[in-house]
Amino acid sequence: RPGRALPRSLFLFRPPSESRMKETIGDGEAREADDELAELEEPEEGFSDPEGFEDDISDEELLGDILKDQPQEADGIDSVIVVDNVPQVGPDRLEKLRNVIQKIFSKFGKITNEFYPESDGKTKGYIFLEYSSPACAVDAVKNADGYKLDKQHTFRVNLFTDFDKYMTISDDWEIPPKQPFKDFGNLRYWLEDPDCRDQCSIIYESGDRTAILWNDIKEPVVIEERARWTETYVRWSPKGTYLATFHQRGIALWGGEKFKQIQRFSHQGVQLIDFSPCERYMVSFSPLMDTKDDPQAIIIWDVLTGQKKRGFHCESSAHWPIFKWSHDGKFFARMTQDTLSIYETPSMGLLDKKSLKISGIKDFSWSPGDNVIAFWVPEDKDIPARVTLMQFPTRQEIRVRNLFNVVDCKLHWQKNGDYLCVKVDRTLKGIQGLVTNFEIFRMREKQVPVDVVEMKEGIIAFAWEPNGSKFAVLHGEAPRISVSFYHVKNNGKIELIKMFDKQQANSIFWSPQGQFVVLAGLRSMNGALAFYDTSDCTLMNVAEHYMASDVEWDPTGRYVVTSVSWWSHKVDNAYWMWTFQGRLLQKNTKDRFCQLLWRPRPATLLSQDQLKQIKKDYKKYSKIFEQKDRLSQSKASKELVDKRRKMMEEFHKYREKAMRIYAEQKPKRLELRGGVDTDELDSNVDDWEEETVEFFVTEEIIPVGDQE
Repeated sequence: RPGRALPRSLFLFRPPSESRMKETIGDGEAREADDELAELEEPEEGFSDPEGFEDDISDEELLGDILKDQPQEADGIDSVIVVDNVPQVGPDRLEKLRNVIQKIFSKFGKITNEFYPESDGKTKGYIFLEYSSPACAVDAVKNADGYKLDKQHTFRVNLFTDFDKYMTISDDWEIPPKQPFKDFGNLRYWLEDPDCRDQCSIIYESGDRTAILWNDIKEPVVIEERARWTETYVRWSPKGTYLATFHQRGIALWGGEKFKQIQRFSHQGVQLIDFSPCERYMVSFSPLMDTKDDPQAIIIWDVLTGQKKRGFHCESSAHWPIFKWSHDGKFFARMTQDTLSIYETPSMGLLDKKSLKISGIKDFSWSPGDNVIAFWVPEDKDIPARVTLMQFPTRQEIRVRNLFNVVDCKLHWQKNGDYLCVKVDRTLKGIQGLVTNFEIFRMREKQVPVDVVEMKEGIIAFAWEPNGSKFAVLHGEAPRISVSFYHVKNNGKIELIKMFDKQQANSIFWSPQGQFVVLAGLRSMNGALAFYDTSDCTLMNVAEHYMASDVEWDPTGRYVVTSVSWWSHKVDNAYWMWTFQGRLLQKNTKDRFCQLLWRPRPATLLSQDQLKQIKKDYKKYSKIFEQKDRLSQSKASKELVDKRRKMMEEFHKYREKAMRIYAEQKPKRLELRGGVDTDELDSNVDDWEEETVEFFVTEEIIPVGDQE
């Protein structure tokens, strides 16, 4: 059979020629040899199939790689699309319409034929376009469906072959099968803790063990601990609802009181993830899975259903997250060369079906409080660098700031979006090195005024106070590093509150509630720590956690953790717990400790007026908390009080049970005692008989004297 290889056991043997044999053994001997060979010779084996043989190997199995490339029979309609909601025009405007259609749809492939049906001298509002290949037609449907031509016309694009499918749809609506409800319990149960404790996750033993802990003043309390729960690290969702774990095959989400698996997403080789602020969507990145036709490098998932919403190609993962989300999760954006693409949810399509062309765009960032994007563009010949604030979805430019002699810019939003700081590194004539300007945009004021703070020293770190109008700057060079605290005042001025010099710090960590800040000298600065109160700019405490690599504030701003991660330093791996004032509470040493992450808290549901009222009533609540604090000062006393409280509760339960039984037996007692109620001491007073009993008492006096 053509194409079938011979078995390895078969080989070809060519016997020597007759003349060659005669030369070797002679004529007589040759004849004898011929006779012997004739007797030994067996019939020649044939390789033809016997009669009635049925071949069980299909052509696809045998020649699959060849057959897949053979031409397919087609009638040509696979390459035809139907475009609906096209403007109805007369002959005078038909040519202009053709040019517009060509410009829009030719980007998906070569158009070989087009047909504009007409009626009463006008087009009917739909057209047919034929592409050179079915792949081009599919691409056109995927990208042009929903294209907004103008306010009255939004294209609906379908394949011509889909009409048969739509015609077979039944007119009778069938109720979809009811899906069983999965109860994962209270996903926010930790917010109801009576002691107002927070949770955190830790990874130790070089990543083999993961635990979830309650943060207790005396020592952490283990809630859940598992071996090989994750293969790399873990990540909390922005509101703390889910814990994400990483695996070679994808991502798993866990939650509820017992941390059951809530959702999983299959993405081979996933390395990075990100959540939308509303926790509705998750973005995952894998360098292993990507094809030209089906992008798989970046996938956006629906967290609730687990479904893939859309895939994207990834040219580079050097800057993560590649997609940046708006504060409400309605939009997400991506920057490529000279392009800023804004997508909208839940369709995951381009906003208004087109990207923004911004020549030379370097960086962008969403406001944490509004749907506003800030982006900056470097200088180009005689055109100055500029920072632009743009409102979405209207794409209105609300502020443009031109900058000169710019080397680099960094965008820093205040947590509530009230202010934007653009750190501008510039060069000035006659001055060596860089000069830094802090351009402060006041987002809540008309026309967005800008204030400038200039610093001629090198900038090490910058950070906004999360819930306030102050910011901190580390500047200078070791060993002469200083920290400056500034206040953005309402009168349009920026005031330097105070400057502290001789700092051993390279990082700034504000409390989530503001006011308090930790200046840390991480890694190379040996873990120097300074705790400041910015309300009066006082230094509360100076401490050290040698070789500390991370600093993490808890969500309430009451505690702060410093840690030495095994991922960055192989010895002294531990995490220490401090109060916001810098008092050391705990030293927790874990074998090959890697990571600690606090569980985030969702935004409060209380209004600003309610929060102000609570602050006014601090003294009323403080008595309750002080009593709890006194009880928690000693672990032994706390256990004793808990034991006594438990015994008292058991006694009250027993007493209530006994009283109930006693009340149920009252009719029985009355029956046995002839109707006389003896339950009370003063019952049946009239039937009492009074009897006086007298006792005769004698008195004898015995004198006691000295006896000789």
